[in-house]
Amino acid sequence: MQKILDSAVDAIGRTPLVRLSRITSSLGLEGSILAKLDYLNPGGSKKDRVALGIIEEAERLGTLKPGQTVVELTSGNTGTGLAIVCSVKGYPFVAVMSRGNSVERARMMAALGAEVVLVNQAPGSMPGQVSGSDLELVERRAKEIEAEWGAFRADQFTRDGNWIAHHDGTGAELWEQTDGAIDGFVDFVGSGGTYAGVSRKLKSLNDAIRCFIVEPEGAAVLAKKEVTNPGHPIQGGGYMMPELAYLKDLAVDGLVQVTGDEAKEGARMLAVKEGIFGGFSSGANLMAAIRLLQGEMRGKTVAIVICDSGLKYMSTDLWTDPQID
Repeated sequence: MQKILDSAVDAIGRTPLVRLSRITSSLGLEGSILAKLDYLNPGGSKKDRVALGIIEEAERLGTLKPGQTVVELTSGNTGTGLAIVCSVKGYPFVAVMSRGNSVERARMMAALGAEVVLVNQAPGSMPGQVSGSDLELVERRAKEIEAEWGAFRADQFTRDGNWIAHHDGTGAELWEQTDGAIDGFVDFVGSGGTYAGVSRKLKSLNDAIRCFIVEPEGAAVLAKKEVTNPGHPIQGGGYMMPELAYLKDLAVDGLVQVTGDEAKEGARMLAVKEGIFGGFSSGANLMAAIRLLQGEMRGKTVAIVICDSGLKYMSTDLWTDPQID
């Protein structure tokens, strides 16, 4: 039994790892899929690790001053993590988010004490689907607030605290929890921090471990494919940013594309068969892992991360049920 913790921040990380035996059995798959339940972090997502890593790195470097305002562009998960960390550590926090993200995230950040600035979507963007153009508008507003307020920018796309949190945390935990018996890792990429940190850690321990990037079909710029579906519904990634800082000069063993419908199917499968209530990206990770076990990783053990809670998507079509609605 774990001892009493001093704060919610101390509860970040060390999440359970679950074998998805019901899914693999029902599909007749050879091998195992292991799911890291990062939706059980205090803020409901893996981004709690990133938030803590970035803030503590800035404190060590002296780039974040006591009481200084923190600002960040977010799809909601990093912002929620930052709201928790900043609340505990005494920093005001401003979250800048596109209106294309689910409203639950904005409400949660506000409830945790953040000031939430919602940015209108670009012309032609679909509600519930954040495009690269939407992200550019959010980035512009975040930079304005940083300059106006003299705020510290917790830039999850460039701060080393992001990938290091997953290297020292997620990756190390996966190795320990599996006793090194892991053959592959699959990750739907947003900032690239999870993939960068976990893949570096695992490959440093066993360079035979294969690591795969997951992208939305029709928006797979890392795979150098034509963009035909910039308005995909998989929130939290697939931003069509071909130059992600964390992925520069990093080994990638393969790239997998997943459709929005497949991501939804995967999330629903996790809920119904395994009792794991994840969001779109969790479903995308599952479907990519299934495809790999059906092909080049047949008979192997592949790990995925359950990135965030399905509770953050109750207003979206991920959980639409005509019997209830």
